Amino acid sequence: MIPSDFPHQPPKGYKYRTLQFKRHVISIWTVHQRGFTYNGHSESACIWGFYNTKERQYYSPINSSKIGSKVDVNSTTPYTAMPLNLNPLELAFL
Repeated sequence: MIPSDFPHQPPKGYKYRTLQFKRHVISIWTVHQRGFTYNGHSESACIWGFYNTKERQYYSPINSSKIGSKVDVNSTTPYTAMPLNLNPLELAFL
């Protein structure tokens, strides 16, 4: 179940899926519904981030099995909770 304060809607062709990661932590996945040739046109999933249900805090992923640092959910994108590393010119276009 996606947390109630999750601000994003899944991008077109995607959906979100949650899995229990630890006792108070769920992993949030972006799932591409269309599939690819290499996987027999099955769904493809990529880790979005983690959510601690006890602290009500979001975390960026280091990888799908390791939790990174806390993030402000409002600074995340619909595709990932990883912080964007943008230069000043790229920031001007946001």
